[in-house]
Amino acid sequence: MSEIKMNELNFTPYQLRPGEEYMNDQQLEHFRQILLQWKEQLIAEVKRTRHHMQDEAVNFADLNDRATQEEEFTLELRARDRERKLIKKIDEALKGIEVGEYGFCETCGIEVGLRRLEARPTATKCVDCQERHEIQERQTFG
Repeated sequence: MSEIKMNELNFTPYQLRPGEEYMNDQQLEHFRQILLQWKEQLIAEVKRTRHHMQDEAVNFADLNDRATQEEEFTLELRARDRERKLIKKIDEALKGIEVGEYGFCETCGIEVGLRRLEARPTATKCVDCQERHEIQERQTFG
């Protein structure tokens, strides 16, 4: 089973009009729809995995076959765990839309940017703050 990535979603990039205010109602609705579509696809993938694992669960007599199946299930469960965490981030982004915080850097408060948000709708930092955060992580965790 494959993970659902942003580039697999079907949406038209937002066309910014001259003088348009950042994170206006139309932009917020654009991102809300992207987030909801992404979440829906992730939930569908989780359900497919559950059915696949239930349908394919067999007690193989051959140890190699059993080990192969267990490894496949382990990989699927890891992917679903990452997707579960992503669904939580999507829910947080949707809440940010509701409360008017979406699209602004949680660190410095500046605009995250439309194109960055279309590439990563769950982004909570501007590019500069994200880069600083990643440098700090590398220095801390080597």
